[in-house]
Amino acid sequence: MTPIFLTHYTLSSALGHGKQATLAVLRQDWSGLRANDFADAPLDTFIGRVDGVEDIALPQALERFDCRNNRLAQLALQQDGFTSAVAMAREKYGAMRIAVILGTSTSGIQATEHAYHRRDPASGALPADFDFAATQGMNSVAEFVRRHLGLSGPAFVISTACSSSAKVFASAARFMQTGLCDAAVVGGVDSLCAMTLYGFNALQLVSAEPCRPCDQARKGISIGEGAGFFLLEKEAGPLALLGYGESSDAYHMSTPHPEGLGAALAMEKALAVACLQPGEIDYINMHGTASRSNDSAEDQGMRRVFGNATPCSSTKGATGHTLGAAGAVEAAIACLCLENGLIPGTCNTRALDPELGSAIQLQAVSRPLRHVMSNSFGFGGNNCSLIFGVTS
Repeated sequence: MTPIFLTHYTLSSALGHGKQATLAVLRQDWSGLRANDFADAPLDTFIGRVDGVEDIALPQALERFDCRNNRLAQLALQQDGFTSAVAMAREKYGAMRIAVILGTSTSGIQATEHAYHRRDPASGALPADFDFAATQGMNSVAEFVRRHLGLSGPAFVISTACSSSAKVFASAARFMQTGLCDAAVVGGVDSLCAMTLYGFNALQLVSAEPCRPCDQARKGISIGEGAGFFLLEKEAGPLALLGYGESSDAYHMSTPHPEGLGAALAMEKALAVACLQPGEIDYINMHGTASRSNDSAEDQGMRRVFGNATPCSSTKGATGHTLGAAGAVEAAIACLCLENGLIPGTCNTRALDPELGSAIQLQAVSRPLRHVMSNSFGFGGNNCSLIFGVTS
């Protein structure tokens, strides 16, 4: 494919707000997970909560979009000069020529949860001030970001569970290559809510301790929240999207193919699109959720494609599993690694599961990188692998 350039990007997660805060923590192998203090779902678990979301105030003109998800989006958009970079692109291309393509899995469902707690006791009617379309509606975050950035081009949301905000890169590349837009704002946002915490707890996937991806004694996942945004352009920049691969193994609603066939297919497709050989990938940011089935399936898929020599790690022990935002958050981490020559460790993991055979890194290592892959594998076997590279 013709490279699509990443001219600006930013992220916010439990590790901090913006690129520099995130990088500093990744170098230290530090985890942003904390004992659950999210009052909506008082479960015995650890979460990756973003500080300061509750203090964000949306612009008056966008007040109808007020919910935790859109507050988190605004918090992230304010980091690293991202909004100013988009404003410059808007002047260059025109507001109608910049697409907004975002991923989320829950949107602003917390607003609906709170509205149900405030139903009229006699009629059961939801409160009059509840705006479903602007908060929980799946397109809410795309419309909010589009208006916040003053854009009027194509805008939509992809919701394919944990691969949501990885697939946005593929969609944006196709839009730009076919001339439907000149640039694109892509990314993802997912915020804490009762549904995800109680839902994953009901599936017996939530750990009572900070998650330990690929550890022989891992006990499940830690739910997090986060946001990541990228400005994609055709003009040259320091980083590029070189390839993407998408697949759907459709093995089971919530369990990946046990041999990682769908995961392997996504990775193989990404390599083919990028015209790269497996040995040219310097680091893989794993999906690495810390559930036994997911870690095992991904490991088998990686070994099928790469053998056991390519360095890889999971950063979910640091951020938590940010669900629909995981693709964007971890793509941003991959880009930080590229720019700064860093292979991050697998936070919280003490002893690797002996049944896993990939070259999983436990501690951060400084090393020049040229090409990195980021994996995002969702429920239903919906998989996406992205390849990023430096351009000079």
